[in-house]
Amino acid sequence: MSDVGGLLPRAFFARPAHLVAPELLGRVLVRREPQGEIALRITEVEAYEGVTDPASHGFRGPTPRNETMFGPAGHLYVYWVYGMHHAANLVCGTVGDSQGVLIRAGEVIHGQASATARRPNARGVHELAKGPGRLTLALDLDRTLDGADICVAGAAVTMHQGTPCPPDAVRSGPRTGVSSAHETPWRFWADDDPTVSPYRRHTPRRRPPRPSQ
Repeated sequence: MSDVGGLLPRAFFARPAHLVAPELLGRVLVRREPQGEIALRITEVEAYEGVTDPASHGFRGPTPRNETMFGPAGHLYVYWVYGMHHAANLVCGTVGDSQGVLIRAGEVIHGQASATARRPNARGVHELAKGPGRLTLALDLDRTLDGADICVAGAAVTMHQGTPCPPDAVRSGPRTGVSSAHETPWRFWADDDPTVSPYRRHTPRRRPPRPSQ
C-alpha cells in the first residue's frame, strides 16, 4: 500500500495531544493481520491531556488499566468501554503525561471486505468505522494490542503520513459523551465527511428515587 505514505515518526506524537489531534486527520492507520491489511483514513479524533484534564483516563493517576497512557509517545492505548466495546487511542506527550488522542472515526480505504465481515450491519462503507466502537471492531483492535508500538515498520498497527486534511477543512467542537470537561473544544473532524460520527452531549444518568421509609 504505497499510497499510505511513510511512517509518522515518534516525534510527531511527542507533543501535547490537542496539537497532535487535528494533524491526525487524513493520516492513515494500518492494521496487519495474517489474512491481510486494513487501512483507515482518520476523519475524527478527540484529545485528552492527563492529570490536568478531568475527562482523561489519566486524571487520577496510573492504574493497571491505563498504564500505557503514562508511557512513551507513539504507542496504542486500547481499553474496554462500559462493557460494550473497545476504544483505541494514540499516546502523546512525554513519559508520565498520560496524554492521548482517541480515534473516533475514519474511512476504510483498504481491506473493506475484512472490515465488512466484522461489521455486516453497516449501511454502506461510510459506516464501517463511524464511531470509536465500530472502528475498533472493523479493524479488530482489542486489549491484546494495548501498548503496541505504532512507529515500527511492519508492526501489527502502524501510523502513516497519508494526506493531511487541509487546515481550512478541519472543524473543532466540544468532546462527545464525556461527563467532565465536555465543553473543551478538543474534538476535531474533517468537514462534511460522511464517516464522521454524530455529536452526542453526555446526559447524566438519573438515579431512581429511594423508597420511602
